[in-house]
Amino acid sequence: MDPAWDDPPPYELHSSGDVLASTCTLKADGTLDIDFASAAPEELDKLLPVQQPTLEEPTLRPAGKCPPLNIVVQVVGSRGDVQPFIALGTALKRYGHRVRLATHDVFADFVRKSGLEFYPIGGDPEELMSYMVRNPGLLPSLDSLKGGDIPRKRRMIYEMLRGCGNSCMLPDPVTHEPFVANAIIANPPSFAHVHCAQALGIPVHMMFTMPWTATSAFPHPLTNLRTKDMKQSHANYYSYGVVNMMTWQGLGDVINRWRVKDLQLEPIHTSMGPDLVDFLKVPVTYCWSPALVPKPQDWGSNIDICGFFMRDEPVYTPPEDLANFLRAGPAPVYIGFGSIVLEDAKKMTQLILHACKTAGVRVVISRGWSKLGGDDSSAGDVFYLGDCPHEWLFKQVSAVVHHGGAGTTACGLYNARPTVIVPFFGDQPFWGNVVASNGAGPLPIPHKELDSHNLAEAIKFCLKSEAQQAARVVAEQMRRENGVETAVQSFHRHLNIPDLICGVIPQNAADWVCRLPKSKLDTRLSHAALKKYISSGQLKPAHALPYRPKEYNTDVERWDPLTGGASATLGIMTEFTSALGGTFINPFKDYKQARLAGDGGGSAAALAVGKGFVSMGTSVTKGTLVGMPLALAEGLRNTPRLYGDEVKDLGKVKDWKSGGIVAAKNCGMGFYEGVTDIVTKPYVGAKKEGTLGFVKGVGKGSLNMVAKPGSAMFGLLAYPAQGIYKSVKSFGKNTITDLVRTEKLASFERYNSSQGNH
Repeated sequence: MDPAWDDPPPYELHSSGDVLASTCTLKADGTLDIDFASAAPEELDKLLPVQQPTLEEPTLRPAGKCPPLNIVVQVVGSRGDVQPFIALGTALKRYGHRVRLATHDVFADFVRKSGLEFYPIGGDPEELMSYMVRNPGLLPSLDSLKGGDIPRKRRMIYEMLRGCGNSCMLPDPVTHEPFVANAIIANPPSFAHVHCAQALGIPVHMMFTMPWTATSAFPHPLTNLRTKDMKQSHANYYSYGVVNMMTWQGLGDVINRWRVKDLQLEPIHTSMGPDLVDFLKVPVTYCWSPALVPKPQDWGSNIDICGFFMRDEPVYTPPEDLANFLRAGPAPVYIGFGSIVLEDAKKMTQLILHACKTAGVRVVISRGWSKLGGDDSSAGDVFYLGDCPHEWLFKQVSAVVHHGGAGTTACGLYNARPTVIVPFFGDQPFWGNVVASNGAGPLPIPHKELDSHNLAEAIKFCLKSEAQQAARVVAEQMRRENGVETAVQSFHRHLNIPDLICGVIPQNAADWVCRLPKSKLDTRLSHAALKKYISSGQLKPAHALPYRPKEYNTDVERWDPLTGGASATLGIMTEFTSALGGTFINPFKDYKQARLAGDGGGSAAALAVGKGFVSMGTSVTKGTLVGMPLALAEGLRNTPRLYGDEVKDLGKVKDWKSGGIVAAKNCGMGFYEGVTDIVTKPYVGAKKEGTLGFVKGVGKGSLNMVAKPGSAMFGLLAYPAQGIYKSVKSFGKNTITDLVRTEKLASFERYNSSQGNH
């Protein structure tokens, strides 16, 4: 069902209980006020992950040499968000990878001039920045809920999701060179990452400058916490889940619409959507200095902290007027807010000028996207600056004042410059507090609290010898790190390289899978290996299928028949209720649209009513014939997990054929093990634990005698029905597999041509 673009999401969360009660309120500035309380704090201790002592990090080296890959880097944000990934992409190219940076259209020249391939994903970063200034969290403010921001933002997200999906498998828009990704690197706000990886069957790696993984060490940067009768560390940990849930409330329907319509994937269940990255254990590399923010003890081995991404300092010759200004007096202070779109640039300019006069400093003011200074010209102790690389400029100034983007913060500290951060949204308050905690600047001044007095005092703080010394200490620590190189090693280390390489030419990446002559096993082949077998007449192109090195299971886990049946019932009720509501609401909407278009509107309304009844019937039929039997079959099959036993993987149902195979396996194993377990479980238990083990084995065998044959019986209907449903849904559609195969064949033909074989 299509999302209601114009309807504001609920953005509310209230839960009660003895173990954890929570209330979440959306503030006018877009951040979240969260109240946590617990009447049983000792139970919370049992629910949180056990914190192990910090161990020495494993050496960031891959298991074998990584072959050259096609890597798409998906980034949503401002120029400051894109720039670090240009440094990463440049480093990846040095390892032989082909790198495509997929981001907003306005950054095309910026990316291509750096030597990387570019793919436009749509979305207007200036509008996003303006939206984020009015809504400092990922969540909209109350004014935005009342205004027209919500539908524009949701439609923009949908446009960017489609752009990110296309970036994985469509040719270069300029050179038309074919491209199919072997791996994805993405920042979390791109939102498409895991879903694209699942559609193509390739690895994905998250990289970000802001804490996105739950930890007890500090709260989510977008929250304000209050607690009652519970530890602050517990509240910190749960704050991440609350933000994820609220974000999914706003975008879950948009993401699922894109998954179903564009990627031909099943929608993500509400219970899984908010924490999908954590559920799938996707590797994450955080791009900040571990000297500033060490890795929390409760983050697992799939999470690394690598250091800031510092690009090579570009060659820059300052214009004569800037060079003259810098020579004319003491080192000035730098003030700029980059891509931030200010509501009143003139007022901000006057505030800055008055503060600098009070502090007695010369100043370089970066005009930025808000055009600070307007049409004013540089004069006296003030210089208005256009585009200039921070790597060069920050060496010329005594202190820096900016919005607190991770890249700008890193550049200032790397050059030992005390820093004043005036945060607007996102991770900026987080970085402001990090700078202050290291003594390299004052506490951050939120932009709505900024005035000429506190800005002047903050500048004076930065000019003190203590702040200067603290900034030098931080710089010395950062210069011992190589964030970009460490991030590349992290990326390689988390790849399962043996699964990526060609089975015939191991130094190449596998793009195809097919069964070789006189072989009973499928073999992974690169373009070069496939060309070899086709040239010798042993294979035809039609024999090769796109290779999928990584599969992702996003199905809801049914741990027992009770919860499985309950979840299926709830799903049927939700779909039916949604269809019922649409039967009454959609005709009215269609009628209004038809009248505006000059039509009578009656036929449109009648058609919408018909669609509503069909949707209601479909939801009930699907739930009765597929959802409920499948939930019971899976719940019964997974019952042994309740007492710690492993459950065999039967394979994934993709179509009617695989549905029948899974049903046959489940039926044979279910009846066989249901009968034999009553003997084998007590025997194995007695050998391990004596009499107690025997008694436990009798209990397990008795339970399995009911659960496993029960799963076999329900599965005979459920798995084939699920396969038929998926086959019918994909019938006549140009599936992702077809699109990928077409692009891979085009890439193969390009490879053949480059080798002189036409």
